[in-house]
Amino acid sequence: MPSTPLFALPSHATDLARIEAALGESVHTNDPYLDEIASHLIVAGGKRLRPILTVVAAQVAGPASADLFERSVQGGVACELVQTGSLYHDDVMDEADTRRGVDTVNAKWGNLQAILAGDFLLSRASEIAASLGTEVAALLARTIGRLCEGQIEELRHTYNAARPESSYLSSISGKTASLYSTAARIGGLVADLPRPAIDALTEYGEAFGMVFQIVDDLLDITATDEQLGKPAGHDMVEGVYTLPVLRTLQAGGVAAVELLQLLGKPLDLAERDKALSIVRSNGGVDAAMHIAREYVNRAQAACEVLPASAATDALYAAPTNLLAAL
Repeated sequence: MPSTPLFALPSHATDLARIEAALGESVHTNDPYLDEIASHLIVAGGKRLRPILTVVAAQVAGPASADLFERSVQGGVACELVQTGSLYHDDVMDEADTRRGVDTVNAKWGNLQAILAGDFLLSRASEIAASLGTEVAALLARTIGRLCEGQIEELRHTYNAARPESSYLSSISGKTASLYSTAARIGGLVADLPRPAIDALTEYGEAFGMVFQIVDDLLDITATDEQLGKPAGHDMVEGVYTLPVLRTLQAGGVAAVELLQLLGKPLDLAERDKALSIVRSNGGVDAAMHIAREYVNRAQAACEVLPASAATDALYAAPTNLLAAL
């Protein structure tokens, strides 16, 4: 992903500093042990795209007052806590050892603590959302449900080489795009924007999230181990067949037959390298890029409904900047 800020406004550094401080405050308890576990991945860092999106979305009609800025920060923090809590749970399911360059919570403290700490973060997110009103609280609750639905959709097709593309799109809409959509919508809600603008922000966040996940899945195929900081092709090894893989299979021919013979089971290193070579060189990457560009267009079309402002300009540019990572 790009190293430069995706939703950059002149106040970006200040906004990010306040988000980081609010995240730390949100997980503080009277129990030092729980504090350490709950803040483990937050301290490890992250791009904070979801809370930044909330803060920027709240400013599409103009710069925020101090009160609106703080409410948008809190709304963004609620989204980031949901994301972090879901990562705690994901790492347990995946039996992952590292995340963001540090030991996972499950690796360091065990599965039980990781699950409970993830639940704790979700509860804190819900508490913050409730402080912003019943509509935000209900929205966040629905989003947590969509995250679960998206993850279950992915799990039910693990190692399924016949996975429909509709399953993939439904899964990433739930497990990734829904939270971006919610982050943007919360920005509009706390800013009390007109309903057409709030709905446009919601559509924008959904489309942006789809681009984000497709790009992430493409990088798993196209980037090297060194560029990723982890093994390339991890999704295929784990039986998660993403858009470039599915498009390679759909294209048919010798490449599809050879790839199909590899899939359906865990891959050793040689099999992984062969599968990556097939997908990289037979049109699946370009086909997935085409779909990503369609979602870029959807995100930018949603911006046309928004007021002209520096924040809207930042939103318009961000999806294209995502593609620059490829």
